[in-house]
Amino acid sequence: MNSTYTGLSRIIERNAQTFGHSPAIICEHETRTWQQTQDRIASAAAGLGRMGVQKNDKIALLGLNSDCYFEFLYIPAWLGAICVPLNIRWSLSENMYALEDSDATVLVFDDAFIEIAGALKDKCPHIKNFIHIGQKECPEWAVPYIKLWSEFEAIPSTPTGGEDVAYIMYTGGTTGLPKGVMQSHNGFFVSSMSIAMDLKLESTDIFMHAAPMFHVADCGVGMAATIVGAAQTFVPSFTPAAVLNTIQNSNVTFTILVPTMIKMMIEHTDFHQADLSSLKKLIYGASPMQESVALKTIEGLPHTKLYQAYGQTELSPIATVSMPSDHEIGNPRMRSAGRATFCTNVRIRLENGQLAHVGQVGEVEVSGPNVMLGYLNKPEITQETLIDGYVKTGDAGYLDEGGYLFLVDRVKDMIITGGENVFSSEVESILSLHPAVNDVVVIGIPNEQWGEQVHAIVILSPDQKVDEKELQEFCKEKIAGYKCPKSIEYRTEAFPLSSAGKVLKVTIREPYWKNHEKMVN
Repeated sequence: MNSTYTGLSRIIERNAQTFGHSPAIICEHETRTWQQTQDRIASAAAGLGRMGVQKNDKIALLGLNSDCYFEFLYIPAWLGAICVPLNIRWSLSENMYALEDSDATVLVFDDAFIEIAGALKDKCPHIKNFIHIGQKECPEWAVPYIKLWSEFEAIPSTPTGGEDVAYIMYTGGTTGLPKGVMQSHNGFFVSSMSIAMDLKLESTDIFMHAAPMFHVADCGVGMAATIVGAAQTFVPSFTPAAVLNTIQNSNVTFTILVPTMIKMMIEHTDFHQADLSSLKKLIYGASPMQESVALKTIEGLPHTKLYQAYGQTELSPIATVSMPSDHEIGNPRMRSAGRATFCTNVRIRLENGQLAHVGQVGEVEVSGPNVMLGYLNKPEITQETLIDGYVKTGDAGYLDEGGYLFLVDRVKDMIITGGENVFSSEVESILSLHPAVNDVVVIGIPNEQWGEQVHAIVILSPDQKVDEKELQEFCKEKIAGYKCPKSIEYRTEAFPLSSAGKVLKVTIREPYWKNHEKMVN
């Protein structure tokens, strides 16, 4: 296969040829076609070329969800350059690190990041050009995006694709500095094509970007929408009200949200009054959905099919998908992460290095054309993570006889108490079924006798009360005694979350282990 066939710019070219007069971008005051979108991308690429941007140069993006951000996910590929989306929640020093690590020469930023872009200008001399994509007045040291797409004549795309690097996406870095994951054109194309096939997407669909667009999950599903020529609309920054309004006003047919977002949406005061009948498909991922939330979602969105996508940045982004039939109430596989997509192979490796049999818990490993090329500037960590074409995911799980993947925890979140392994996610799932529990996190804390003990931190639902003993008895009715929390504390503030919507257990555990020599987890 010609490597340019899987080049990301080819997707835009095909859409202009095939769906030229169909809507590509739906904004509050404007709708643009695929032909207009290609024209803007090709003209902006010409402008960047005149600035000196060449093949394999790095173009960093720092902005909220928007139509302009969407275009810049493809503009670098038009030049054969590489796109580097930056985490919008990072500090100045974290942004500096990623810009220096990637050797970016261009920074694209919007109104929300004018101040931080100005600070980066003074601290990152290797950034040669700054592009402003907002509505406010453009700083004098930057170039307004409108100048690029309106003043330069469109140019043909640069041949690129295959194993060429398309994106460098940085992981959360909860265990150290962020790692730049190098993703190929082919990997992203094949993975997104797989998503489009599994979800049966069509050009008549309308996709809503509500999860952060810098994140691999939204980027991957958004590319699946792009591949089939579906229109796209944008929520700049997630709020339940904004999501509900956008679904209604833009007739959104599918989107991807993390479970935390879904929970906030279905608990919002306007949820039951909103007309969400256009929403046919809801994909969730990034973290497990508690069974109680899944049941409320199924009840509250009777016309919407649920899909769960499991993956990570290193997988560009998806390894398995659970289908709507897997979400039928009473189906034991509703708790699974689904089965491998057509482009991936999933296996389980035991701690002793042997491959697991059906039902045996071990570390999930994934191979396929979608796996990363490696970590930027980190060959040793790449060798530890990518072995014989398989990515070691760091997730613990097992496969059943039908090939369904059941995730039990992050390997590092497993609690070892008295020699027994306890998966915190299992205990969390049980506690979340109690009607008084709104949210819960289970961690291991020091115990002189057992090494670790199971500790639950509970946020109660409004106007609810339940004591420690009642919750412990509730657990003992459903799981083995050694898995039940030996201690429970109550909080009112929300748990800290990563940019992907995952609970930061590392942060939560830290105070309990501060004065101990060894932190098991």
